[in-house]
Amino acid sequence: MTTSSATRIGRVVRRLRQERNLSQQTLAARLGISASYLNLIEHDQRSVTAALLIKFTQTLDVSIEALSGTQEQKLEALLREALSDPELGTDMDNAAQEITVLAAQPAVARAVLTLHQAWRAARHDAEGMVLPGGRRLILPQDEVRRIYDERMNHFPVLEEIADTIRRDIARDIGFRPGETLPQSEVNHALATRLRQRHGVIVQVLPVDDVLRRYDPSSKTLVLSDLLPRGSRGFQMAFQLMLFEARDTIENLIREEDPSSEEARTFLHIGLTNYTAAALLMPYTAFLNAATACRYDLELLSFRFGVSFQQAAQRVASLQRPGERGVPFFFVRNDPAGNITKSFSACGFPIPRQGNPCPQWNACTAFSGPGEIHTQVAAFASGMTFLSVARTQAGTVSRWGDARPVHVVAIGCAIERAGEVVYSDRLNLNARPTPIGISCHLCDWTECRSRAFPPVSHRLTPDINQRVARPIPFEDLHNHE
Repeated sequence: MTTSSATRIGRVVRRLRQERNLSQQTLAARLGISASYLNLIEHDQRSVTAALLIKFTQTLDVSIEALSGTQEQKLEALLREALSDPELGTDMDNAAQEITVLAAQPAVARAVLTLHQAWRAARHDAEGMVLPGGRRLILPQDEVRRIYDERMNHFPVLEEIADTIRRDIARDIGFRPGETLPQSEVNHALATRLRQRHGVIVQVLPVDDVLRRYDPSSKTLVLSDLLPRGSRGFQMAFQLMLFEARDTIENLIREEDPSSEEARTFLHIGLTNYTAAALLMPYTAFLNAATACRYDLELLSFRFGVSFQQAAQRVASLQRPGERGVPFFFVRNDPAGNITKSFSACGFPIPRQGNPCPQWNACTAFSGPGEIHTQVAAFASGMTFLSVARTQAGTVSRWGDARPVHVVAIGCAIERAGEVVYSDRLNLNARPTPIGISCHLCDWTECRSRAFPPVSHRLTPDINQRVARPIPFEDLHNHE
């Protein structure tokens, strides 16, 4: 079985130091060690004591997870996925060391990933796939997803403006400074602010195939009567943030400089959604509640008047320096295996192409609609995670329409699983469920759910024998 070499702290420290424009001498002085000792650490020639590890987290203002190399591990997984694309015809067997070295240079690694995305888009265009807006180097959804990944799905300036607006709303409806706006008042307060500050009238009406429609000429916001109360609140918060967080969001978009108008629009929508969520689930209050209930998503959704998915996305954004929650990944996928939304703050390798592993509970949860499914899942590299998944059904306009169903999944590194309520009935020391990024890249040899052979193994069909595995192949690594 192929395994990537363990991530060492030296390259992580070097990357974090360089990102902060610190010299070795400056960082060493802040840590209370010599520059030569720091240089040895950065080249993985000296181990790091527990006391020094704590100093690193405090001096660099990062979590323990950041020093564990989750970003490097995620980059390695993405590089292996891209370079093992069957269409490239490359043989990545026994290339773990080379990929590790490449991942240690984040700028170069991201350039390789960008080139792969550009090649995929160009290949689609060459095959006759014409997308609105013409040809592009990077598909807009991929580009926006990359922005969220690089920021670990946390935008401090959006958190700040959401907190400011929520305090203003509480003050405007008569609460004293320091008093919090009760959740029971949120929807009414949002509708009142839209009307008083922006002249917008909110109406809940039966409308076909539209959940929210804003008419700038009449200043009318129409919400579908099919939306539950929590979703109506979110749509009003979204509209309010389009008005009041516009300048902040546009500044962020200018910083990222998307390559197409479609990517720019997707990013604008996503950042507005983020700010609306921060308004409804204020950071400190939500983090305190999440910590107290140990990230019970159903409790959080009830207490903050939001959907299960909105609560799941919010817990995956709690990465404020000095006030961090458990780092989670978030994934939403449909019954066909298409991942329609994702980001990760814990190094979970989310596939960028192909379908996810059928053994993962983000896929198997469709068999038990409405139930919460828990799982300890491990990749062949040894990375192990707690994964929590549940289906969420959408709305339909009329009888006979197919109701859309997605699975919402979150998870964290197994080392943090004890902080999450969903680990309570699991034996965290038992053998985990083996999963892979996708069948093409998975080295687990005994999987009976495999759809494709791994690219690094030789097929061994035998006309005289039918094995239990759907695709027989030789485990080359056992012959080395």
